[in-house]
Amino acid sequence: MASKIDVTTLADLLRRAAKAEILPRFRRLGSDDVRAKTEATDLVTEADLEAERMIKAEVATLWPEALFIGEESVAADPALLGKLKDASLSIIVDPVDGTFNFASGIPAFGVMASVVANGECIAGIIYDPMGDDWVIAEKGAGTWLKRPDGDTQRLRTAAPVALEQMVGMASTGFLPQGKRAEVLANLAKVRFICNYRCAAHEHRAFAGGHVHYLMYNKLMPWDHLGGTLACVEAGGYAARFDGSAYLPEHVDGGLLIAPDKESWELLRREVFTV
Repeated sequence: MASKIDVTTLADLLRRAAKAEILPRFRRLGSDDVRAKTEATDLVTEADLEAERMIKAEVATLWPEALFIGEESVAADPALLGKLKDASLSIIVDPVDGTFNFASGIPAFGVMASVVANGECIAGIIYDPMGDDWVIAEKGAGTWLKRPDGDTQRLRTAAPVALEQMVGMASTGFLPQGKRAEVLANLAKVRFICNYRCAAHEHRAFAGGHVHYLMYNKLMPWDHLGGTLACVEAGGYAARFDGSAYLPEHVDGGLLIAPDKESWELLRREVFTV
C-alpha cells in the first residue's frame, strides 16, 4: 500500500514549497500577510496559504487518486475533514506547523505530511526548513533523519527514566480549565516541562531521543499523525488518554507519548490525570 505514494518525492515537494513560499517570507511578513483564525494565537499567513496551494496542486498531479487534506483547506471547508475516515488513500499536510512562531520571527516551524491508507497512517514526514532536513517514518521501517546530501541516520527514542528525571513537552492550553490546573501542579513531579508551540519540532525531539514524553489534548491530523508514527517507529509508545489507539479520524481524546508502556502508564497515573 505504501508504494502508491513515493515518500521521497513527497518529502522533496515539502522542501521545494518551503524554499519557494515559506522561507522568502520569514521575518518579512507585512501587516496584511498575517490573520487570526479562531483566536489571537491561531494564525494564518500568506506563507501557509501559498505553500499549501503549491503542495496541493502538485499532489493532484502526482497522486490524483489521493484525497488531499490540508490545514488551510479544512479551515476553508470544514466538511473536508469528515472525508478522511472513508478515504482509501489520503495525503494530509500542515504547510507551516508553528505558524505563531513563524509569524513572530522565531525559527521553530516545520512542514509536515502524513500518508493514510485505509484508515491507517503509513508514513510521516517532518521537514525543518531552517535545518534543511527531514525526519521520515514509514510503518514497519523505522524513523530516519535524512539530509539532502544523502546522509541518513536512524533515530531512537530515549531510554526510560524515573518520573523525577523525565523531561518533555506538554500542551496544556487546550485542557479544561480545572484539569489544566491539576495537570500543571502534577508536572512538578517531573524534571522539566516546556512547549515549543510547534508539534513538528516536539515530535522530532522525542523521536531523536531528546525528551521522555509528549502530551496533547487537541488532536488535528496534520499536527500529530505523522509525528506520532515517527515517535512509535523510533521505539516509543503512544495512546490516547483512555489507552486506545490514536487513529487518523480522532480529533479529541488526548494523546500521550512515552518511551515505553510502563512510562506511559506512570505518566498517565501521576501527571496527566485528565
